Amino acid sequence: MPRKSRAKPPSPFLRFNSSPEVIRLVVMMYVRFPLSLRNVEDLLFERGIDICHETVRHWWNRFGPLFAGDIRRQRVSRMRGFRQWRWHLDEMYVKLNGEMVYLWRAVDHEGEILESYITKSRDKEAALSFMKKALKRHGSPEKITTDGLRSYRAAMNELGNADKQEVGRWANNRVENSHLSFRRRERAMLRFRRMKTLQKFASVHANVHNHFNQERHLVDRETYKERRSAALAEWQSVMGVLSDQRGSC
Repeated sequence: MPRKSRAKPPSPFLRFNSSPEVIRLVVMMYVRFPLSLRNVEDLLFERGIDICHETVRHWWNRFGPLFAGDIRRQRVSRMRGFRQWRWHLDEMYVKLNGEMVYLWRAVDHEGEILESYITKSRDKEAALSFMKKALKRHGSPEKITTDGLRSYRAAMNELGNADKQEVGRWANNRVENSHLSFRRRERAMLRFRRMKTLQKFASVHANVHNHFNQERHLVDRETYKERRSAALAEWQSVMGVLSDQRGSC
Protein backbone atom coordinates (compact mmCIF):
# COMPACT_ATOMS: atom_id res chain seq x y z
CA MET A 1 0.00 0.00 0.00
CA PRO A 2 1.63 3.30 -1.03
CA ARG A 3 2.41 5.76 1.69
CA LYS A 4 0.53 9.01 1.71
CA SER A 5 2.72 12.03 1.10
CA ARG A 6 2.83 14.46 3.98
CA ALA A 7 0.86 17.59 3.14
CA LYS A 8 2.70 20.88 3.24
CA PRO A 9 1.69 23.20 6.08
CA PRO A 10 -0.58 26.05 5.00
CA SER A 11 1.09 29.37 4.34
CA PRO A 12 0.82 31.87 7.22
CA PHE A 13 0.04 34.56 4.62
CA LEU A 14 -2.86 32.65 3.10
CA ARG A 15 -5.68 34.92 4.31
CA PHE A 16 -3.80 38.22 4.30
CA ASN A 17 -4.40 40.73 1.52
CA SER A 18 -1.01 42.41 1.99
CA SER A 19 2.08 40.96 0.36
CA PRO A 20 4.69 39.07 2.41
CA GLU A 21 7.25 41.76 1.53
CA VAL A 22 5.14 44.48 3.21
CA ILE A 23 4.59 42.31 6.29
CA ARG A 24 8.33 41.64 6.49
CA LEU A 25 9.07 45.35 6.32
CA VAL A 26 6.53 46.20 9.02
CA VAL A 27 7.80 43.57 11.45
CA MET A 28 11.44 44.54 10.87
CA MET A 29 10.76 48.27 11.39
CA TYR A 30 8.78 47.81 14.58
CA VAL A 31 10.96 45.20 16.26
CA ARG A 32 14.39 46.36 15.11
CA PHE A 33 14.06 50.13 15.62
CA PRO A 34 12.83 52.07 18.69
CA LEU A 35 9.58 53.14 17.02
CA SER A 36 6.04 53.24 18.34
CA LEU A 37 3.12 51.68 16.49
CA ARG A 38 2.06 55.09 15.18
CA ASN A 39 5.63 55.95 14.14
CA VAL A 40 5.67 52.87 11.94
CA GLU A 41 2.25 53.77 10.53
CA ASP A 42 3.45 57.29 9.57
CA LEU A 43 6.72 56.08 8.03
CA LEU A 44 4.90 53.50 5.94
CA PHE A 45 2.37 56.11 4.76
CA GLU A 46 5.28 58.16 3.39
CA ARG A 47 6.22 55.10 1.33
CA GLY A 48 2.69 54.74 -0.06
CA ILE A 49 1.59 51.97 2.34
CA ASP A 50 -1.61 52.90 4.18
CA ILE A 51 -2.22 50.67 7.19
CA CYS A 52 -3.52 51.27 10.71
CA HIS A 53 -1.24 51.13 13.75
CA GLU A 54 -3.37 48.26 15.07
CA THR A 55 -2.41 46.33 11.95
CA VAL A 56 1.23 46.85 12.89
CA ARG A 57 0.47 45.43 16.34
CA HIS A 58 -1.35 42.43 14.87
CA TRP A 59 1.41 41.65 12.36
CA TRP A 60 4.30 41.71 14.82
CA ASN A 61 2.30 39.53 17.23
CA ARG A 62 1.46 37.07 14.46
CA PHE A 63 4.66 36.97 12.42
CA GLY A 64 7.38 38.20 14.79
CA PRO A 65 7.74 34.88 16.67
CA LEU A 66 7.65 33.03 13.33
CA PHE A 67 10.56 34.98 11.85
CA ALA A 68 12.52 35.02 15.11
CA GLY A 69 12.13 31.27 15.56
CA ASP A 70 13.57 30.56 12.12
CA ILE A 71 16.55 32.86 12.78
CA ARG A 72 17.16 31.19 16.15
CA ARG A 73 17.03 27.66 14.71
CA GLN A 74 19.62 28.52 12.07
CA ARG A 75 21.95 30.09 14.62
CA VAL A 76 21.60 27.22 17.10
CA SER A 77 22.42 24.64 14.42
CA ARG A 78 25.59 26.57 13.51
CA MET A 79 26.84 27.18 17.06
CA ARG A 80 25.81 24.06 18.97
CA GLY A 81 29.05 22.21 18.21
CA PHE A 82 31.31 25.14 19.09
CA ARG A 83 33.78 23.93 21.73
CA GLN A 84 35.07 27.23 23.11
CA TRP A 85 31.65 28.72 23.81
CA ARG A 86 31.55 31.17 26.73
CA TRP A 87 28.30 32.46 28.20
CA HIS A 88 27.53 35.60 30.19
CA LEU A 89 24.42 35.64 32.40
CA ASP A 90 22.67 38.60 33.96
CA GLU A 91 19.24 39.83 35.03
CA MET A 92 17.65 43.27 34.72
CA TYR A 93 14.61 44.99 36.21
CA VAL A 94 11.60 45.62 33.97
CA LYS A 95 8.56 47.55 35.20
CA LEU A 96 5.27 45.78 34.54
CA ASN A 97 2.11 47.65 35.60
CA GLY A 98 4.05 49.40 38.33
CA GLU A 99 5.65 46.19 39.62
CA MET A 100 9.21 45.00 39.05
CA VAL A 101 9.84 41.72 37.23
CA TYR A 102 13.16 40.28 36.06
CA LEU A 103 14.44 39.71 32.56
CA TRP A 104 17.16 37.03 32.65
CA ARG A 105 19.48 37.01 29.67
CA ALA A 106 22.23 34.72 28.39
CA VAL A 107 24.77 36.21 25.95
CA ASP A 108 27.60 34.36 24.22
CA HIS A 109 31.25 35.39 23.77
CA GLU A 110 30.38 37.35 20.61
CA GLY A 111 27.60 39.35 22.25
CA GLU A 112 24.68 37.49 20.66
CA ILE A 113 21.67 37.05 22.91
CA LEU A 114 20.98 33.36 23.38
CA GLU A 115 18.02 33.29 25.73
CA SER A 116 15.57 35.72 27.37
CA TYR A 117 13.39 34.62 30.28
CA ILE A 118 10.92 36.56 32.48
CA THR A 119 10.28 35.78 36.16
CA LYS A 120 8.69 37.55 39.12
CA SER A 121 11.61 36.77 41.42
CA ARG A 122 15.35 36.21 41.14
CA ASP A 123 15.83 33.36 43.56
CA LYS A 124 17.34 29.92 43.02
CA GLU A 125 14.19 28.51 41.39
CA ALA A 126 14.07 31.32 38.84
CA ALA A 127 17.76 31.00 38.01
CA LEU A 128 17.42 27.22 37.72
CA SER A 129 14.48 27.44 35.31
CA PHE A 130 16.32 29.99 33.19
CA MET A 131 19.54 27.96 33.01
CA LYS A 132 17.76 24.70 32.25
CA LYS A 133 15.97 26.34 29.34
CA ALA A 134 19.19 27.82 27.95
CA LEU A 135 21.20 24.60 28.33
CA LYS A 136 18.49 22.46 26.73
CA ARG A 137 18.29 24.70 23.66
CA HIS A 138 21.94 25.65 23.16
CA GLY A 139 24.00 22.91 24.76
CA SER A 140 26.67 23.28 27.42
CA PRO A 141 29.31 26.05 27.24
CA GLU A 142 32.93 25.85 28.35
CA LYS A 143 32.62 28.71 30.86
CA ILE A 144 29.72 30.70 32.35
CA THR A 145 30.39 34.22 33.61
CA THR A 146 27.95 35.71 36.15
CA ASP A 147 27.78 38.51 38.67
CA GLY A 148 27.82 37.91 42.43
CA LEU A 149 24.15 36.90 42.73
CA ARG A 150 24.01 33.78 44.93
CA SER A 151 21.11 32.31 42.96
CA TYR A 152 23.51 31.47 40.09
CA ARG A 153 25.83 29.49 42.36
CA ALA A 154 22.92 27.61 43.96
CA ALA A 155 21.41 26.76 40.56
CA MET A 156 24.74 25.66 39.09
CA ASN A 157 25.46 23.46 42.11
CA GLU A 158 22.19 21.65 41.49
CA LEU A 159 22.95 21.32 37.78
CA GLY A 160 26.44 20.00 38.54
CA ASN A 161 28.38 22.56 36.53
CA ALA A 162 29.53 24.93 39.29
CA ASP A 163 33.15 24.42 38.14
CA LYS A 164 32.32 26.35 34.95
CA GLN A 165 31.27 29.52 36.77
CA GLU A 166 33.44 32.63 36.67
CA VAL A 167 32.70 35.75 38.72
CA GLY A 168 34.46 39.05 38.17
CA ARG A 169 33.78 42.72 38.74
CA TRP A 170 34.13 43.74 35.10
CA ALA A 171 33.92 40.31 33.46
CA ASN A 172 30.20 40.59 32.77
CA ASN A 173 30.20 43.86 30.82
CA ARG A 174 29.28 42.05 27.60
CA VAL A 175 25.85 41.05 28.87
CA GLU A 176 25.38 44.40 30.63
CA ASN A 177 25.82 46.18 27.30
CA SER A 178 23.29 43.87 25.65
CA HIS A 179 20.56 45.42 27.83
CA LEU A 180 20.93 48.82 26.17
CA SER A 181 19.06 48.00 22.96
CA PHE A 182 16.14 46.56 24.93
CA ARG A 183 16.03 49.62 27.21
CA ARG A 184 15.77 51.92 24.18
CA ARG A 185 12.99 49.75 22.77
CA GLU A 186 11.18 49.65 26.13
CA ARG A 187 11.02 53.46 26.32
CA ALA A 188 9.54 53.69 22.82
CA MET A 189 6.81 51.19 23.76
CA LEU A 190 5.96 53.10 26.98
CA ARG A 191 6.69 49.94 28.98
CA PHE A 192 4.72 46.68 29.10
CA ARG A 193 1.45 45.60 30.69
CA ARG A 194 1.47 41.77 30.64
CA MET A 195 4.17 39.20 31.30
CA LYS A 196 3.13 37.19 28.25
CA THR A 197 3.62 40.20 25.96
CA LEU A 198 6.93 41.05 27.63
CA GLN A 199 8.23 37.49 27.21
CA LYS A 200 7.18 37.35 23.56
CA PHE A 201 8.66 40.71 22.65
CA ALA A 202 11.92 40.10 24.54
CA SER A 203 12.47 36.84 22.64
CA VAL A 204 11.55 38.28 19.23
CA HIS A 205 13.59 41.45 19.77
CA ALA A 206 16.66 39.46 20.86
CA ASN A 207 16.71 37.31 17.71
CA VAL A 208 16.04 40.19 15.31
CA HIS A 209 18.69 42.29 17.07
CA ASN A 210 21.20 39.44 16.71
CA HIS A 211 20.43 39.11 13.03
CA PHE A 212 21.04 42.76 12.19
CA ASN A 213 23.80 43.48 14.71
CA GLN A 214 26.86 43.88 12.47
CA GLU A 215 29.22 45.45 15.07
CA ARG A 216 29.80 48.46 12.86
CA HIS A 217 32.14 50.02 15.43
CA LEU A 218 34.60 47.12 15.03
CA VAL A 219 34.85 46.86 11.23
CA ASP A 220 35.52 49.18 8.32
CA ARG A 221 32.76 50.67 6.16
CA GLU A 222 33.03 48.19 3.29
CA THR A 223 32.91 45.15 5.58
CA TYR A 224 29.91 46.59 7.38
CA LYS A 225 28.06 47.17 4.08
CA GLU A 226 28.73 43.57 3.00
CA ARG A 227 27.46 42.17 6.29
CA ARG A 228 24.41 44.42 6.24
CA SER A 229 23.52 43.30 2.71
CA ALA A 230 23.97 39.65 3.70
CA ALA A 231 21.70 40.11 6.73
CA LEU A 232 18.97 41.70 4.60
CA ALA A 233 19.28 38.97 1.98
CA GLU A 234 18.97 36.27 4.64
CA TRP A 235 15.93 38.02 6.11
CA GLN A 236 14.34 38.10 2.67
CA SER A 237 15.20 34.45 2.06
CA VAL A 238 13.22 33.45 5.14
CA MET A 239 10.26 35.25 3.64
CA GLY A 240 11.00 33.60 0.27
CA VAL A 241 10.52 30.13 1.75
CA LEU A 242 7.21 31.15 3.23
CA SER A 243 6.16 32.82 -0.02
CA ASP A 244 6.87 29.59 -1.90
CA GLN A 245 4.54 27.81 0.48
CA ARG A 246 1.93 30.42 -0.27
CA GLY A 247 2.21 29.84 -4.01
CA SER A 248 1.90 26.07 -3.63
CA CYS A 249 -1.31 26.28 -1.64
